[in-house]
Amino acid sequence: MSLAVVSVASLSELCCIGFNSHRTCFRNPRKWRIRSSSAAPGVDLNTLQSAIDTKDSNAVKDALDQLREVGWAKKWSSQPYVSRRMTSLRELTTLGIKNAENLAIPSVRNDWCRQLFFLLWWEQPDFWVYLLANFLGDWGFFVPYLIGSISLIVLAVGSISPGLLQAAIGGFSSFFPDYQDRIARHEAAHFLVAYLLGLPILGYSLDIGKEHVNLIDERLEKLIYSGQLDTKELDRLAVVAMAGLAAEGLQYDKVVGQSADLFTLQRFINRSKPQLSKDQQQNLTRWAVLFAGSLIKNNKAIHESLMKTMSDKGTVLECIEAIERA
Repeated sequence: MSLAVVSVASLSELCCIGFNSHRTCFRNPRKWRIRSSSAAPGVDLNTLQSAIDTKDSNAVKDALDQLREVGWAKKWSSQPYVSRRMTSLRELTTLGIKNAENLAIPSVRNDWCRQLFFLLWWEQPDFWVYLLANFLGDWGFFVPYLIGSISLIVLAVGSISPGLLQAAIGGFSSFFPDYQDRIARHEAAHFLVAYLLGLPILGYSLDIGKEHVNLIDERLEKLIYSGQLDTKELDRLAVVAMAGLAAEGLQYDKVVGQSADLFTLQRFINRSKPQLSKDQQQNLTRWAVLFAGSLIKNNKAIHESLMKTMSDKGTVLECIEAIERA
């Protein structure tokens, strides 16, 4: 589960945050034609859809700003101003975050399914060879060869068709009934909070192992790449980065999807000016969780509507419509 700030050309050297160069033309304000739409009666969403399809962040923001002016995109950029302050663990608990003192501790459960899968079928085939040879009698001379070949099959499938291997790993995750709900809740929180803060979303995935929400903002991209994020922009990005963690913390006793988000936040902090002390970084994390959690809690119905749309593999435009309809 992660948050990525990306564009559409070549990936940069950063692991968690992708940066690409994407040339965008600043266009003259559009004249909007109001016409009926099956999704949004009386509003033409074609320009927004076109901007999303071309992954033009400036055009997406322009389209949403225009839709807000005509009274449709009321939630877009409805929380544009954020201001960091000192925040205590008690405030997180009062908000409803469970076990707030453990939020910043990276979880290993998120990777448990993959580790178990490869431990059993790749790292330890000898274990199965020994076990079957001792308990299957004459078959013990044949089955070990079959079991021993599984690691080669896994390697071949992973190389030729990664999707099939991912499906197998996904099957292991069903051992945890809450897994899909956690993913949807987590990624929908990133999406919703970014939208409320006025940061355009141009893509997402709930696929196991590929969970992410893509932010594309050329101005922020340049600031991050140059290591010149100021306090205002760092605060906005921190709130979006901690939104998934906050959403899980409001629902579950233990958060398991925070590792990638904490790593992303640290990347943002490392590329900001002025540099923050350890205590300031800790306070930023707490405050961002509190601010994001408050937005999610105050927009609970919207968050749940967005979760359903994303779980049904809705398009980005359909997700935006879900936010505005709820």
